[in-house]
Amino acid sequence: MPWSEVVAPVRMRRVAVVVPQAALRDALVRIAEEGCVELDRAEEAAPGAAAVRLRRLRGAGAAGGPDSPATAVLAVAAPDLDLLERRADAAQLAGEAQLEERAGGAVRRGEVAALAGWCPAAEVPRVAGRLAAAGGALLPLPYPPGTDPPTLLRPGRAASFTPLVTTYGTPAYRDIDPTWPAGLAYLAMFGVMFGDVGHGALLVLGAVAVRSGWPRRWAGPGRWWPFLAAAGVASMLAGAAYGEFFGPTGLLPVLWLSPLASPTRLLAAAVVSGAVLLALAHAAGAVNRVREGGWGAGLYAASGCAGLLFYLGLALAAAGLVLHRRAPASAGAALAVTGLALVAFGLFRATDGGGPGLAETAVRLFDVVVRTGTNTLSFARLAAFGLTHAALADLVWRGTTGLAGRGAAGVVGAALLFTVGTAVSFGLEALVAGVQALRLEFYELFSRLFGTEGRPFCPWHVPPAEEPADPAVKVIPCSPG
Repeated sequence: MPWSEVVAPVRMRRVAVVVPQAALRDALVRIAEEGCVELDRAEEAAPGAAAVRLRRLRGAGAAGGPDSPATAVLAVAAPDLDLLERRADAAQLAGEAQLEERAGGAVRRGEVAALAGWCPAAEVPRVAGRLAAAGGALLPLPYPPGTDPPTLLRPGRAASFTPLVTTYGTPAYRDIDPTWPAGLAYLAMFGVMFGDVGHGALLVLGAVAVRSGWPRRWAGPGRWWPFLAAAGVASMLAGAAYGEFFGPTGLLPVLWLSPLASPTRLLAAAVVSGAVLLALAHAAGAVNRVREGGWGAGLYAASGCAGLLFYLGLALAAAGLVLHRRAPASAGAALAVTGLALVAFGLFRATDGGGPGLAETAVRLFDVVVRTGTNTLSFARLAAFGLTHAALADLVWRGTTGLAGRGAAGVVGAALLFTVGTAVSFGLEALVAGVQALRLEFYELFSRLFGTEGRPFCPWHVPPAEEPADPAVKVIPCSPG
């Protein structure tokens, strides 16, 4: 797959479902079973016969409803709705209510019915084949003017990273899909703050347990196990660099630096790494701004080309000053001033002009400068929490070794202290590192990526009544309603 497609959302097609009216139900059942087409729905449509009966059942205390996809099923042939109501079969009534709603959005001309919707481009041939068996067709349509396609982030190996992105928001369809880069950046930051070979191995073991379905109450979030395992591996790699195995026990050599012995070097590395991540986020944001609004909007945006130029100029100037190189420092300062001037022009264009516009521009420009500095320094928390993690593990290890030399009772106490201390430090630091990495992801990086909000792709999926739904394996981007 080309790299340009890897970093882009799934390509969507605007399609029309055209079938004989007599085969409309058959076509809709096939579409619901495929679960990869989002059909346009009629606005303010009156509830159908199945929806009315389902409401009566819900009022009588029966479970399920049209917006409960885990319990909805569809029969191939139209069922007797009165019989379903008498049987309190909420699952089939929910499926019928959803089918009625979709059928209500169809445009009918003579003996033909048509519905419009969205479908992933790669799935169009397969869905078209299913509809052809019902006497229908799936036809491509041009995009509606002023409407962007819904966004479907790429499934597969990056699926466990997807919640990192969707928890913050849905990228616009034209934007870069940040799933892979966001996941890798999160793992790297988590590893730096939670660097310990022993603790990382415990995370990997936890991922294996989740993957195997133990304990059973964790079977639902089992799709998270690759993310948990990757976090454990990142922690093990950082721990190997720190020479830490359940703390600075001396069992492993220090391959890079010891956080407790070289906190300044760790701090400098954290800030430099954060600056690199911010520069990449600025670059991705510049691409997004150009795709969203063209060069006119992308050139002057603080999260666009102007902001990227300003940040790169600052980074070059700072590097020149640290290395005592006048030429890079001067060139970086010139680039930073140019970028800041472009940002100021873009901010002023968005105002009403005049004195109030200048004042508003000055305030917002000051905010851009301050946030640029504070966002960069915010990555110092990578070193701070990495140092805290090492200090807690060192405290547990010192207490353990101190007790171990005091006879049999000391050995028992040492084992107890090591077990309890490791459990406490592991749980506390894993939580802190996870939250802090998420905070850096959201506030420092995603704030530059996201400019406009996209709409998630919501395919309609209802399994056939002969094959009950399995909530443990069914994955739906959002409730089909």
